[in-house]
Amino acid sequence: MAGRVQGVYYRAAAVEEAGRLALQGWVRNLADGRVETIAAGPVEALAEFASWLWQGPPGARVDSVQVEEWTGAVPDGFTAQR
Repeated sequence: MAGRVQGVYYRAAAVEEAGRLALQGWVRNLADGRVETIAAGPVEALAEFASWLWQGPPGARVDSVQVEEWTGAVPDGFTAQR
């Protein structure tokens, strides 16, 4: 995600939303100011999460979301990484 997505609790809110949707994966800040997330779960839950990513928490301003297929391993649970 790009926009004002760091310093607005975006990662913490993404962890809460992913937990609500029973997704697996992680979210982390990138050095260039974007946020990256990897998520796995039922297609319907992933679609709902992708839609939420455009909104984010109050205070966020999301300018873009890029969705790609991930073929790597995804850990159990959903965590915020540094």
